[in-house]
Amino acid sequence: MFINQISIFAENKPGGLFEVTDILAQNNIDITALSLADTSDFGILRLIVDKPEAAATALREAGLIVKQSEVLAVPIEDAPGGLTRVLHTLSENGVFIEYMYAFAGKMSGKAVVVMRTDDAQKASKVLGSCGTEVLSARELYNI
Repeated sequence: MFINQISIFAENKPGGLFEVTDILAQNNIDITALSLADTSDFGILRLIVDKPEAAATALREAGLIVKQSEVLAVPIEDAPGGLTRVLHTLSENGVFIEYMYAFAGKMSGKAVVVMRTDDAQKASKVLGSCGTEVLSARELYNI
């Protein structure tokens, strides 16, 4: 149950984010979630989109540096301690979280976080064994 995330390494300049979103819009690609981390000169834009292969192709053809990676989307209880319980389970089982970001939508009283771990397969198995749902790409796109 992995999600194909697109990461774009781009120069930090006026219009840089517009360029990416414009390419996606022209190719009828919908952004479901995003995270932007930057330094003074460059940034990494991480995107969950409905057509990741088409997005990667269109962005590369525009001369952008694109990487695809597997991430997990996990609904968590939208209450104090909801995220802590998931992180505790992963930590107890030796799963390292490289980064994570929140998904703007909610589903049935739950918030959704997107996370990149050092072992997505192990993380998915650990979470599933303790009753924590891991969303499929289709489920995430439909929120």
